[in-house]
Amino acid sequence: MFSFPFQFSFNSPSSPPRFHPLHDSIHENFVENIENPSNFLLPNAHSRQILSPDSAPRIFIQDPPWMSALFFKGLYKLTERTVKIEHKEIEKRKYNLLRRRQVKEETEAWEKMVEEYRELEREMCEKKLAPNLPYVKGLFLGWFEPLREAIAREQKVQKGKSRKLRAAYAPHIDLLPADKMAIIVMHKMMGLLMGAEEDGYVQVVQAAVHIGVAVEQEVRIHSFLEKTKNYRRKQIVDEVQGVSREKEILRKRVNSLIRRRRLIEVQKLVKNEEIKPWGRDAQAKLGSRLLELLTETAYVQPPVDQSGDSPPDVRPAFRHKFKTISRDPRQKFKKRYGIIECDPLLRSGLDKSAKHMMIPYVPMLVPPKKWKGYDKGGYLFLPSYVMRTHGSRKQQEALKGVPVKNMQRVFEALDTLGSTKWRVNKKVLAVVESIWASGGDIAGLVDRNDIPIPDKPQSEDSTEIQEWKWSVRKANKVNRERHSQRCDTELKLSVARRMENEEGFYYPHNLDFRGRAYPMHPHLNHLSSDLCRGVLEFAEGRPLGKSGLHWLKIHLANLYAGGVEKLSHDGRLAFVDNHLDEIFDSAENPTNGNRWWLTAEDPFQCLAACINLSEALKSSSPHSTVSHLPIHQDGSCNGLQHYAALGRDDLEAAAVNLVAGEKPADVYSEIAVRVHSIMKRDSNKDPATNPNALLAKLLIDQVDRKLVKQTVMTSVYGVTFVGAREQIKRRLAEKGHITDDRLLFSAACYTAKVTLAALGELFQAARNIMSWLGDCAKIVGSENQPVRWTTPLGLPVVQPYYKSERHLIRTSLQVLALQREGSSVEVRKQRTAFPPNFVHSLDGSHMMMTAVACRDAGLHFAGVHDSFWTHACDVEMMNQILREKFVELYSMPILENLLESFQTSYPSLVFPPLPERGNFDLRELQLHRSVIAVARRLVLVAFLGRQKM
Repeated sequence: MFSFPFQFSFNSPSSPPRFHPLHDSIHENFVENIENPSNFLLPNAHSRQILSPDSAPRIFIQDPPWMSALFFKGLYKLTERTVKIEHKEIEKRKYNLLRRRQVKEETEAWEKMVEEYRELEREMCEKKLAPNLPYVKGLFLGWFEPLREAIAREQKVQKGKSRKLRAAYAPHIDLLPADKMAIIVMHKMMGLLMGAEEDGYVQVVQAAVHIGVAVEQEVRIHSFLEKTKNYRRKQIVDEVQGVSREKEILRKRVNSLIRRRRLIEVQKLVKNEEIKPWGRDAQAKLGSRLLELLTETAYVQPPVDQSGDSPPDVRPAFRHKFKTISRDPRQKFKKRYGIIECDPLLRSGLDKSAKHMMIPYVPMLVPPKKWKGYDKGGYLFLPSYVMRTHGSRKQQEALKGVPVKNMQRVFEALDTLGSTKWRVNKKVLAVVESIWASGGDIAGLVDRNDIPIPDKPQSEDSTEIQEWKWSVRKANKVNRERHSQRCDTELKLSVARRMENEEGFYYPHNLDFRGRAYPMHPHLNHLSSDLCRGVLEFAEGRPLGKSGLHWLKIHLANLYAGGVEKLSHDGRLAFVDNHLDEIFDSAENPTNGNRWWLTAEDPFQCLAACINLSEALKSSSPHSTVSHLPIHQDGSCNGLQHYAALGRDDLEAAAVNLVAGEKPADVYSEIAVRVHSIMKRDSNKDPATNPNALLAKLLIDQVDRKLVKQTVMTSVYGVTFVGAREQIKRRLAEKGHITDDRLLFSAACYTAKVTLAALGELFQAARNIMSWLGDCAKIVGSENQPVRWTTPLGLPVVQPYYKSERHLIRTSLQVLALQREGSSVEVRKQRTAFPPNFVHSLDGSHMMMTAVACRDAGLHFAGVHDSFWTHACDVEMMNQILREKFVELYSMPILENLLESFQTSYPSLVFPPLPERGNFDLRELQLHRSVIAVARRLVLVAFLGRQKM
């Protein structure tokens, strides 16, 4: 009846079959066993019949091979899918753990400080002995209880008064526990003193507002946490009279969300009970009263004299006084300001205590919230705003008024920048710590010791006395600067130490009013100094590959600088290859070796590159070495690049590397050559008829790239003659050839004049566009209107230059004069600031466009205005993207759109016509890249052809 294409037997086998046991998923060779189907087959290839004495015969037929293969392939896929799901679950659990830590960091920082000082007080009472604490913590412990008691008394006094008799700050002083408020006041005051540029004092108005703002922020967080704690408590409905069904549903919903740690949703539910903003007046009044209580309760005492002959010298840690201050040395009129001055004993220990200070807005452990509005994004709980408006009402209104969809590209770019994961480079940090512990003063680190103050001369000669006074003043100035720099370094290192053992962290970004992106954390970030950039690296590493090794070497040469960065690529590669011994020595023995890396212009970044390159070249497979180092691609005088693109001028485009050359063009050297040429011409003139001839002879051998660089860089940002003079004066003073102050001033005036003239010759098209932008701004300002425009990404910009109005408020400490934005614009400032601000908004747009495109291409990206960073293996792709985005940006009719917006907003005004532009074709930027790519492909094809032969 049936036919079978395979054999089978009804005869019982002579011996029962032996089955291989199935391995379960715990077995370490599970995947290998799955991949080998033979482990699951019967030992005999023939069909088998298994019979029991009482059963009917059963026939077992072996499946065809393809069926087994399908089965095991499906099983393998199922296992792989299960492993991926388990991996996702592990990652999710890890993320939730980090997120809980992040929430605690943002919401419980001050609470932890309070607990710490309570514990220290308990320890001191139990052991009858002051604990051995760092300097600043010892001070805080002594101040904490008296200040807490003073604040508690003030809270009680204000609460006991009738509403009419209460102080203006009364509604706010009672919103936090006294101990938490005391900690905030102490830390904020010391933080302000550490960051102060002046000698041991801060202005009362600044300190009062800072303290008021900090208290308001903590009140919001404290209020929210109290609400959530109340919602957590199980309440019986019968105990709460009059609770509506809606309230009970809300309570259950909040409880459910809290259990699931959905804190953002909880925020939304209790948003209707949020506290209204206090305003500057309330912040300043509360801050002033808290400052007053601090000055009344905080004391310092020098080390006790062992002889015991003199009584202990206990004196106030802070004093309130008035001081005459000139904000600008050129101003004739000086003003008296109220200040809080710290005792010299207190100031002397500040720079060693930064690591014990409370630092808000530290880098985040999880990616920031995505931006969805003016104040929606960034940190999870700390107040975050998409733009730093510095109180400009017009700018805030413009941002809040624009539809969210119009800002989508800006939000997307900020989210991209914030999603880059960083980590601390432990090897570089160890070197920094070693140098810092040894006293600093190398690798750009400030000297940890002050310079000695000269002794007063015994002579009564007035000239000697005057020179002594000048030298004392100079020494004090240097020591103040060193103190400020030491505090800054300590703050940076304290954050690095805190994040050192984290797997990674993130920087939420926001914008300045022009549209440039900045990390919200102020101390340790990649926009900061060489120290910060050397200590930071990408958390995710990528194999170098052949092109990555090439770019790592070029990056190292660029960081070494000193003229090396201006060589051709081949020249830079040769430089690195010729210094491999020094590079290996720097990587292996950075502090006790030859220390070649210290001769670099950016030493710590150079050291990081030496370590990475050394690891690669010493490995068996350099191209597969994993690199975490960000490689930089910097613009060549980026402001002039943007003007060259706007003006389409061929000569200007070539000068700033928009046109390809055998080696990079150096606009600073070009200007220096022109300045030298003008001075040489002037030096041959008769000094009797041309007074500049003598100056030209004096300066002709001092003209170099460094002398003119800062002035060239800032020329496109509206530098004035006075600004250029001061820049060049500093450079000439550094050279040390001219010691007479009057002669130095005259030489700086002459050099500035010649430098600006040389710039005008080379960048005439840029000058024309700057003049046109300034003229338009002047016309708008004459109508008492700020200059407004919208960037190519849809960001509304309003220049915040208004005549400020003084607003006097009476506080318990003194009358404070708060500066407020007035109703009259500063026409001159609107005009002079518009050209640089407009160009900044364009370079910010280009960076954000590049960031999003790099993300879409799978690259890790970081940006520092005109400097673009990615992994070494991805540099070529990023180079292509940033050029494409530059061409895309300037293919838009930017100046035409700007003129049209002015004409639409002010139809009754007449604006000048657009300046004439050249014929430079922006597509040459992309063409240059494609030609290189084609050339490389042709070389590869030729190489493969030879291999086949």
